[in-house]
Amino acid sequence: MVYPPKVRAEIGIIGGSGLYDPGFVRDVQEVKVYTPYGEPSDYIVVGEAGGRRVAFLPRHGRGHRIPPHRINYRANIWALKQLGVKWIIAVSAVGSLREDYKPGDLVVPDQFIDMTKKRDYTFFEGHTVAHVSMADPFCDHLREYLVEAGRRLGYTIHSKGTYICIEGPRFSTRAESWVWKNVFKADIIGMTLVPEVNLACEAQICYATLAMVTDYDVWADRPVTAEEVAKTMRENVEKAKKILYEVIPRLPEEPSREKCSCCESLKTAVL
Repeated sequence: MVYPPKVRAEIGIIGGSGLYDPGFVRDVQEVKVYTPYGEPSDYIVVGEAGGRRVAFLPRHGRGHRIPPHRINYRANIWALKQLGVKWIIAVSAVGSLREDYKPGDLVVPDQFIDMTKKRDYTFFEGHTVAHVSMADPFCDHLREYLVEAGRRLGYTIHSKGTYICIEGPRFSTRAESWVWKNVFKADIIGMTLVPEVNLACEAQICYATLAMVTDYDVWADRPVTAEEVAKTMRENVEKAKKILYEVIPRLPEEPSREKCSCCESLKTAVL
């Protein structure tokens, strides 16, 4: 039997590539959460930020040791749910599939396309069956807070976008990138959104992604150096931290059922 931890948190932050250190969280303690699905990506750092209890989990583990297709997404979401988390802000590095979503920009996507192949997508694998609606996969309430914070800080932040999630860890071919851009009409591309967003929905946690554009995908035929990507990543991580620090104290204690259905997603899903 897996018992819930005594430590509690209201807000979960999942750190993506480049965001491994929750420097904005104070009075921290590391918590190991046991789940029916095995170990999460790392110990969860729980502490205080902006007067709120926050749980930080590096998606790839500290040191970026877990590739996207090997992340234990079910354990990660289960662990945050066990801590009492009601909101999840997921920070991710992405490539751009359009000219006007430039390296250094931030995107708060409102839709996704799933091109992953062999991940564990659900908590419901028998006895109880659930078909959760993903028509509007992200929490609009939480998305509003992220966009408003980015604009207050003077950043270029796009309030909509379709995130296409590929299996990884390899990047797209030129042919694939052309399809994502011109046929699927996606705006950004990454490797970690799915099934993280699906599982958060099943766990009835309000979830939104803060995507950091690091470069153009290969459709643009603009070779970039590792140094350029690293520089953009560092700048984006600092922007993400400032947005998080703006958003965390402003989030209400309870999600708004009028603005999203994340917190009641199982009402019409369980058969």
